[in-house]
Amino acid sequence: MVSGHMIGRIVSHYRVIERLGAGGMGVVFRAHDELLDRDVAIKFLPPGLITEDAARRRFLKEALTLARLHHPNIGTIYEFGSEEGSDYLVMECIPGVTLAERLTFGLFPEKEAITIAGQIAAALEEAHEQGVIHCDLKPANVMIT
Repeated sequence: MVSGHMIGRIVSHYRVIERLGAGGMGVVFRAHDELLDRDVAIKFLPPGLITEDAARRRFLKEALTLARLHHPNIGTIYEFGSEEGSDYLVMECIPGVTLAERLTFGLFPEKEAITIAGQIAAALEEAHEQGVIHCDLKPANVMIT
C-alpha cells in the first residue's frame, strides 16, 4: 500500500496530501483528518518491512511508547491502525522545518540555541520520567516551529 501512489488516497478517514519524509522505520505523509478537519502526520512502515512480524511489533511498540508521553515539546499520537495489510501511526502534524534543515542556514544565535536546547532537554526529561529512552535523537527528528 505504501508507495508513490499514496497522494490523494483515503486511509481510514485520512486523505493523504503529500510525502513529508522517510526513515528506517517509516514513510511519513501529511494527511487531512476528514472527521476532525485537521492536518495530521501519518507514518507507515516502509514497503520492505510490511511483511516482517518483528518490524510490525517494533512499530506497534513505538506507537504505545509515544502514546504515554504528554508534553508540549513532544508530538501527540492520535491513532494506530492497519489497512490493506499496512500498519500506520497517526500523529500531530507539526509545521516547521527540522533542526537539520534549519542548520543548513547557519548557526543559531546563542539565545535561540539555548531555548531550543532547553526544549529538547525538557522533552527528554519527560520521556525519561516515563521510562522512555529516545534511541534516534538527531537534528532530522527535531522540529523547529
